[in-house]
Amino acid sequence: MTTHQQQHQTHGNRSLQDTGNGELKDGKGLVQIHSRWNNINLSLVCVLLGVSLIMMLDGCRSSSESWVLLGSAGLLIWDWTSVCVVLSFTVLQVALYYLPVGQVTEGKMGCDGKRLKYKLNGLHAFLLTVVLMLVLWFSGVLRAGSVTLRIFSLVSAGMAVSLIFSLTLFLCPIRTPSSAHVTYDNTAKPLLRFVLGQSMDPRLGIIDVKHFVMVRIGFIGWAMMDVNYLLTAVEMKNVSLSLLLVVVFQLIYILDFLIDESSVLTTKEFTEEPIGFIMILGEFIWIPFFSSLPVYFLLQRPNHIHFLSAVLICVLFAAGFLIYYLSNEEKDGFRRNPNDPAYARLKTIRSPAGSSLLVSGWFGWVRHPNYSGDILMMFAWCLPCGFSSVLPYFPALQCFQLLRQRANEIEESCLKKHRDAWREYCRKLP
Repeated sequence: MTTHQQQHQTHGNRSLQDTGNGELKDGKGLVQIHSRWNNINLSLVCVLLGVSLIMMLDGCRSSSESWVLLGSAGLLIWDWTSVCVVLSFTVLQVALYYLPVGQVTEGKMGCDGKRLKYKLNGLHAFLLTVVLMLVLWFSGVLRAGSVTLRIFSLVSAGMAVSLIFSLTLFLCPIRTPSSAHVTYDNTAKPLLRFVLGQSMDPRLGIIDVKHFVMVRIGFIGWAMMDVNYLLTAVEMKNVSLSLLLVVVFQLIYILDFLIDESSVLTTKEFTEEPIGFIMILGEFIWIPFFSSLPVYFLLQRPNHIHFLSAVLICVLFAAGFLIYYLSNEEKDGFRRNPNDPAYARLKTIRSPAGSSLLVSGWFGWVRHPNYSGDILMMFAWCLPCGFSSVLPYFPALQCFQLLRQRANEIEESCLKKHRDAWREYCRKLP
């Protein structure tokens, strides 16, 4: 699994804001990247990503049903209707990107020395998409169960559309004055440039392609799968408390991200990595279908939980959300204005880099409180699935592993940047 798929499963949110910039730029708007990937690694990841996702979804079904990839049910893997669904959703999100609502904000510095601008109306696009889906459902045009039955062909369609999208981007690269282009070391092959990308910030009109696939395809696609699974349960007259909890938790998480959509603009993957096939593939299939795996599991294997258990799970999610939200607010606010009176009570350590490190408040409790909150939320929306299978816990386990790795990366970066100040901070928070 690539860094991007791992990162964006933790949803591109404020938990992944990083310090520093690992890219190397020359004076001509080129970003030089030294990659350890080889053709074999890349080929395996591209193939296994979709196959492993289909196998996990298949494993959620009843054991009496034949395996999709092995049995006669293999016919479910391709369906032209599913291709139309994926394309229609993509075109709709393109149209909604042009909505005359939402703020325009500045992000990273472009190659022309000007900051890139992004239109942040993801929340409006999400709400209109949900309304449209509900209108079609209530009018009888859409049957959610029919979409759910096509889950495997939807994954295949997402793979096909992302492949065509990526090939178009590779063969006809979008060249804009503000977009940095990527060069790899001498060992790089065309497959490397296709899979990892050869442009940092390609744009189609006002649409930033990376921002579009991360937010509109990945996140809104994830939310729509959750809503579709819930409507499927309604059609089946089998809406369990456990399924309802997971859907509500995940929609709260997604809404928080869309309300603060600008947070994705500071993530390491957004600022430092080019966009290629593996990133596009991850947004078309991994985020929508893997992130919603616990909901799909409960749809296939309903698990009825006691009301008291539901209350305790809600408390766990609420605690995680508060830790995650408040620690991020404290960090972001302090970054924007360290002299704000609201942060006057916080203790800091002065860094040789000219900035200050928080050693009180949330960041005086643990080094990465936002990560702790993120992990609590993830496990909270897996617990309603019970313990009959490890499958619905895969997204939370992946999140835990990613955040552990990211914490190590950030601490290494901070040690190089802050030196003795960081060592003192680590002594205070071992």
